[in-house]
Amino acid sequence: MRLLHTSDWHLGRAFHRVNMLGAQAEFIDHLVTTVRERDVDAVVVSGDVYDRAVPPLAAVELFDEALHRLAALGVPTVMISGNHDSARRLGVGAGLIGRAGIHLRTEPSASGTPVVLADGDGDVAFYGLPYLEPALVKDEFGVEKAGHEAVLAAAMDRVRADLAARAPGTRSVVLAHAFVTGGEPSDSERDITVGGVAAVPAGVFDGVDYVALGHLHGCQTLTDRVRYSGSPLPYSFSEAAHRKSMWLVDLAADGSLDAERVDCPVLRALARIRGTLEDLLADPDLARHEEAWVEATLTDPVRPADPMARLAERFPHTLSLVFDPDRDDAESEVSYARRLAGRSDQQIAEDFVAHVRGAAPDPHEQGVLRDAFDAVRADETVREVAR
Repeated sequence: MRLLHTSDWHLGRAFHRVNMLGAQAEFIDHLVTTVRERDVDAVVVSGDVYDRAVPPLAAVELFDEALHRLAALGVPTVMISGNHDSARRLGVGAGLIGRAGIHLRTEPSASGTPVVLADGDGDVAFYGLPYLEPALVKDEFGVEKAGHEAVLAAAMDRVRADLAARAPGTRSVVLAHAFVTGGEPSDSERDITVGGVAAVPAGVFDGVDYVALGHLHGCQTLTDRVRYSGSPLPYSFSEAAHRKSMWLVDLAADGSLDAERVDCPVLRALARIRGTLEDLLADPDLARHEEAWVEATLTDPVRPADPMARLAERFPHTLSLVFDPDRDDAESEVSYARRLAGRSDQQIAEDFVAHVRGAAPDPHEQGVLRDAFDAVRADETVREVAR
């Protein structure tokens, strides 16, 4: 069975205020063409279909168009909700839509109930594990402590129990939306840290033939059977070096597989350039970036006049301007944005406590902060669904 694995469409998302809907529509065209021309048997979409719980109408219309086009090809699609999606909204009409071959899996309680598709070699069971917010699903899975590893392990126990009851030789595919240990994050994923821990070990998914992951935006192979497709489009300059693609996976009768990367269309290249303003405007080696979306980091000791306007004369698609002066400043002089770069909400809060009080929080206080952030995220999820 030939599978096309994709995820993290983030329909409705902009890139530094640039409307990406046209590029997202171009990707959907590419997806449908790939399904048709490469004889794909099933499409799997591993979450974050939308960029937010209540997406704009244009994004909903594009999603509707994508579903109609995939259904018209007669190729089954299995899709889960991610941490950016409203699971309840995405799952509306799932039973009816399933009759057209579009299988939406958004309910945690259905994690052990697969979509079963067949080819000439027998059945393939597709298990959809939507994003599992630990604080909201721990009771469903009967775990004492809310954590990503605990709830995913419990969900996978249901998967393995169902698979064990099926005919010998049944192949298995799991769709999951999570941060798995060994994955390389970018700046554009929403933090899902719970209890100070974001990642879960790949071993949680042992016992199945292929794990189609979503959440991280870079295409990655964690093991031969556990892979991220990544997002089809870039959503931050931290993805400048990404090769955006999908996985075309051939799952053989014995469960062995071959995987091929299928490149996605590139609307416009990304470039991160660094130097003084005068150097950036004069350097001939930067000519290749003149039509790219540009993030420019200026190292001038003193901020120059009208830097964005001057940069735009050579690089008309400059979207981001960062100042990082080459000078021997004390840490207190480093910009606020630079001090926060790459730090989690928990780390920022702990640093704030240390700055105000003069001493870092003790383990008990760290636990209080973790519980507070977990509660806020869970509350935000509930409120998004209720809108």
